[in-house]
Amino acid sequence: MTLFRVWAPVAATVEVQVAGERHPMSRHDGGWWAADVDIVRDADYGFSVDGREVLPDPRSAWQPHGVHALSRVVDHAQFEWQTSTWHGRPVLGQVVYELHVGTFTEAGTFDAAIEHLDHLVDLGVDFVELLPIAAFPGRYGWGYDGVFLSAVHQPYGGPDALKRFVDGCHARGLGVVLDVVYNHLGPDGNVLAAYGPYFTDSYATPWGDAVNYSGPESDEVRRFAVDNAIMWLRDYRIDALRLDAVHEIIDTSAVHLLEELATDIAALSEQVGRPLSLIAETDLNDPRLVTAREAGGYGLDAQWNDDFHHALHTVVTGESFGYYEDFGSMAQLGTAMTRGYVYAGEYSVHRRRRHGRPLPGSIIGHQLLGYAQDHDQIGNRAAGDRLSSLISPSLAKVTAALVLTGPFTPMLFMGEEWGASTPWQYFTDHEDEELAESVRTGRRGEFRAFGWNDEDVPDPQHPATMHRSVLQWDEVGTQPHADMLAWHRELIALRRALPDLRDGRFDQLRVDIDEPRRLLVLHRPSSVVAANLSRVQHTIDIDASSLLLASPDVDLLGSRLTLPPESVAILARRRVPSPRA
Repeated sequence: MTLFRVWAPVAATVEVQVAGERHPMSRHDGGWWAADVDIVRDADYGFSVDGREVLPDPRSAWQPHGVHALSRVVDHAQFEWQTSTWHGRPVLGQVVYELHVGTFTEAGTFDAAIEHLDHLVDLGVDFVELLPIAAFPGRYGWGYDGVFLSAVHQPYGGPDALKRFVDGCHARGLGVVLDVVYNHLGPDGNVLAAYGPYFTDSYATPWGDAVNYSGPESDEVRRFAVDNAIMWLRDYRIDALRLDAVHEIIDTSAVHLLEELATDIAALSEQVGRPLSLIAETDLNDPRLVTAREAGGYGLDAQWNDDFHHALHTVVTGESFGYYEDFGSMAQLGTAMTRGYVYAGEYSVHRRRRHGRPLPGSIIGHQLLGYAQDHDQIGNRAAGDRLSSLISPSLAKVTAALVLTGPFTPMLFMGEEWGASTPWQYFTDHEDEELAESVRTGRRGEFRAFGWNDEDVPDPQHPATMHRSVLQWDEVGTQPHADMLAWHRELIALRRALPDLRDGRFDQLRVDIDEPRRLLVLHRPSSVVAANLSRVQHTIDIDASSLLLASPDVDLLGSRLTLPPESVAILARRRVPSPRA
């Protein structure tokens, strides 16, 4: 017998259909309905509210025939995990590698991705971060329009394939982060509104209806999100969750949904006996997200730091459009590396108001993820061009060094480590033609304002747009890609070997900026990172005894360091003799 449950608080009757046969359900407290039904293996099921059309389960764990078909039960106890030695690790300070399952390999599946995990181990990665895998319409897409938050996207391989991937990662010492979306759901295939008040018209998000986290009947909607988070961490043994755009989670409750998530995940961590982490994506520059709950914060573990990305990107590319208009100086890059936020209460030209607040002294850099590229910052460009196509290989190496020796938890985007030639473009496979045309038109209109012609903006719905974004693994062994890969491996190995290079304490570093000469020098107690971002050679005085890793033709003679154009050097500081007793 299988217990079927569904929340439908305003329904007069609910039936569950299993293998084509309907069974009445009984009403329970809180608007829940339940029925025990004897089912056969691989039987599909759904629910009928008040005699209407049979729809999939809002909490479906498996949509084997897509989001418009019925659901199927998953018995998590039946999977035979192979790795028993993995006890997890905190994500803070570790090297994170963001990947999209559908374009990481030509096959676009979890099983195909497993074949490249050894590459990530050799690179020195600690955590693999998966873009959203919750079931969404069509064969491919970014995953941010998921409609069944607990079901693994079937074209990627389904539930067991995800478990094999996680198992494969853990067997190699890799943790797994999963990107989850609680601020909205996609419109195509979304059945939640047919069951209950999951959405509210009191607020709106840029991507669709806002989720009802604090209005009438919101208690079970909150549990819908929290239980989903627990499921990924418990049933699939995921190690951390990245929470998408938490600034669009509108919750006026005294206890914010994010705090509730953090509290329940901390309890789950105690229960399963391994570290579990929550990482927020946000553009609010609000330290409450990562401040301890005891100190009035939400108690999340880390957050993405777009200020560092924007400061670094504008300095190396010279771009100043859109939100980049707030950035562009070397001084701001230095501020990001020593303070975390560039905007901590300062006036933002782009927002036309003051923005952010300072990080308290208790927060360290590891609680912020630092990156030169991510899926958004590449894919939200009209042509999806990577940083490696905008700057020289030598400057790309400087950029990598600043990311991997900075105070943050560093993150790379798939293919970045070898300077992949493939773009990462915005692609969809919406089955609803009206929605598909709306996305296509909206994308072109967005970039028309920046001077792009419609024909130059890739059609999100055209299969070629997705195929162009697939990594070409045969590049790895060819030049100049092999040289870039070797550089990243050396950087990560050095970072791992020297604790000083991965120290996240802001009070243990100092950054000197020479704006006219475009020089940045990062000082820590036992190391120095000197970067020349200009196109001319510079020689500087440096308190260092030896070169640890450097760009070609960098020269250290005594205390004089010569930095060729677009170069970087990582050096050991001179040891200061201890005073005699």
